[in-house]
Amino acid sequence: QVRLLESGGGLVQTGGSLRLSCKASGKLFNDVMTGWYRQPADKERELVARISSGGGIEYADSAKGRFTIARNNARDTWYLQMNDLEPEDTAVYYCHGAYFQYGRYSDYWGQGTQVTVTS
Repeated sequence: QVRLLESGGGLVQTGGSLRLSCKASGKLFNDVMTGWYRQPADKERELVARISSGGGIEYADSAKGRFTIARNNARDTWYLQMNDLEPEDTAVYYCHGAYFQYGRYSDYWGQGTQVTVTS
């Protein structure tokens, strides 16, 4: 079992910055992919950024040039640095981890952290 705990959300004005953190605990072997998703009100959950166990990084078009994902493997933590925030970035942000354990893939999600960007 894997547990993910996010922190760092909040209220910020347009153009501001926030840094989200996701601390993983539990059976943390064979991770495949870790990253961040978000879900604006009344919309589907969408990918923001993710990083593979091999270090490959993928960003949503909306995040390119403004957001940076990073991992600290020694601390079992990954981060999302968000700069130049816009009201359209307002959403609940979820950290995600995909693991291959006991012969199958499993997805784990954090509880979500609210990010609100005011104009």
